[in-house]
Amino acid sequence: MVTCRAARLRYSLSMPGDQALIQIVDAALAEAARKSGPWLVCRPGCTECCMGPFPITQLDARRLREGLAELDRRDPRRAADVRQRARQAVAHTATDDDPCPALDPAAGTCDLYAARPITCRIFGPPVRYGSDAVGVCELCFHGASDEEIAACRVEVDPGLEYEVEESTGVRGETLVAFALVTAQ
Repeated sequence: MVTCRAARLRYSLSMPGDQALIQIVDAALAEAARKSGPWLVCRPGCTECCMGPFPITQLDARRLREGLAELDRRDPRRAADVRQRARQAVAHTATDDDPCPALDPAAGTCDLYAARPITCRIFGPPVRYGSDAVGVCELCFHGASDEEIAACRVEVDPGLEYEVEESTGVRGETLVAFALVTAQ
């Protein structure tokens, strides 16, 4: 989990269902972080969760593109850097060691933190998103028992995500780099 180092990005009013989804997911993550207490060691500069390509929904992609457009208005140089990293990631086959294009490698922070995908939002503390397995950062919970980890777990019902996809017709998966390369 990486924190934003600069301007907060606004969500588009064009996706009110997505805003509700993000509020629910963020509230669940806050509860998981509260329960996790000192076990959770995520901080700026810790980029374990920002490595390698991973699938995101088209809703996530749309949110990222809107976040990049907002970043372009606030800080065109940083937005250009994100676009360049995305183009580089698309140009070669990304590996598990390659950073996410939204990650500022020098600062170790996410340039699109407020617009980050659901996967990024729920990684770190023990969060179950629908039928997905609970993903816990390998850097957190050192020495914790399975019971201690389970006591911190929260579950998020992805039902609203499915409703938003159904109502908008925005479905399918992509990768962060592809989503950002197609941003205007």
